[in-house]
Amino acid sequence: MNVRMKMKPRTYWAGAVCFATLAVAFPALADEVKLGDTVIELAYALDTFYFLMSGALVMWMGAGFAMLEAGLVRSKNTVEILTKNVALYSIACIMYLIVGYNIMYGGGPNGVIPGLSFFLGADHTVDEVLTSGGETYYSSMADFFFQVVFVATAMSIVSGAVAERMKLWTFLLFAVVMTGFIYPVQGYWKWGGGFLDSLGFLDFAGSGVVHLCGASAAIAGVLLLGPRKGKYSGGRINAIPGANLPLATLGTFILWLGWFGFNGGSELKVSTIEEANAVSMVFVNTNTAAAGGLVAALLLSRIWFGKADLTMALNGALAGLVAITAEPLAPSPLLATIVGAIGGLIVVTSIVCIDKIKIDDPVGAISVHGVVGIWGLLAVSFTNPEGSFLAQLIGAATIFSWVFGTSFVTWLIIKTIMGIRVSDEEELVGCDISECGLDAYPEFTKD
Repeated sequence: MNVRMKMKPRTYWAGAVCFATLAVAFPALADEVKLGDTVIELAYALDTFYFLMSGALVMWMGAGFAMLEAGLVRSKNTVEILTKNVALYSIACIMYLIVGYNIMYGGGPNGVIPGLSFFLGADHTVDEVLTSGGETYYSSMADFFFQVVFVATAMSIVSGAVAERMKLWTFLLFAVVMTGFIYPVQGYWKWGGGFLDSLGFLDFAGSGVVHLCGASAAIAGVLLLGPRKGKYSGGRINAIPGANLPLATLGTFILWLGWFGFNGGSELKVSTIEEANAVSMVFVNTNTAAAGGLVAALLLSRIWFGKADLTMALNGALAGLVAITAEPLAPSPLLATIVGAIGGLIVVTSIVCIDKIKIDDPVGAISVHGVVGIWGLLAVSFTNPEGSFLAQLIGAATIFSWVFGTSFVTWLIIKTIMGIRVSDEEELVGCDISECGLDAYPEFTKD
């Protein structure tokens, strides 16, 4: 009994200590779980916000394309080119919402044929985000928004190449097919986990998936459309100057700014030190590649033409941006400058050569986005140790073949049914009046 009497205090104190330890530990563990959830939530919010703001910058590139193209066409075609740009953006948003996004990211029976479904599903729930351990780090709606502005960018490339002689409604009908079906299929092959991705084809932000795609559709339309009246006559190439170079310059600066969202947002994440540093490198390389492209194009135009050609300089900056888009993270800033500078040299040469074979591209879109887009893809094999020249070549050839072939057939069907070109009289008067019934600069119109 004495023994029991002596043990009771020990048992009491042992139990008290154990209880006190649990009382302290459980709240600490609970707080740790709450803190972990809070970190995941904050990272999710930050990455989603960064994704959305990057998408907003890319959306703003639509204004850049509109201003650039409006500046490089004649004043009598300004209203129509602006109508095309604002309308194609709207069509892209609707078609990608209905079907395009699901084609591109809905998986499929194999890496070649994508799946087919319609409309967007629900966004991630709180439980899905918290239980993913940080693997689900941005909103699926933010992803859709970021992707849809890329589709519109690809279609904007087409509008400049076919400017001043294509029917407005023909162009908009093609935009439905391009943004809803043609673009998403080749996007699935790379960014949707298709066979190009499995092959090892690398395209960080879209030198091929976006820019070469847009240029391939453009050249198909241009070949069926033919040149503008008076562009090639008497065995000569006749320059047709744009109406507003200040506007074209503004458009280039807007595109340059928007490209930080284009490339920077494609890193997809910014909430860790490593990713923040990567985004910073992408921004620096994007900027310096554009600078290299502009300076190289300006110098070449001075040597070749004897004058500093502003339009070549502007296209040089865009060429540098297109060239670095396939891989803006791996190279050093100096190497990125060189990649952009080579793009600037290529675009001047390409614009001249394309003109000589009588392919009329009023804004140089085929050269900037197509020819330099191919260079950007091939340059990956020199700037990224994981890049394969063969894989890059196959990727470029695949994108061009698919988009050019399907676009050519689509344009041809539209041409057969409703025609694609305005009449000679309408082209002479200008598409502003014939297609839109408005003058862009009515106070300067002669009676």
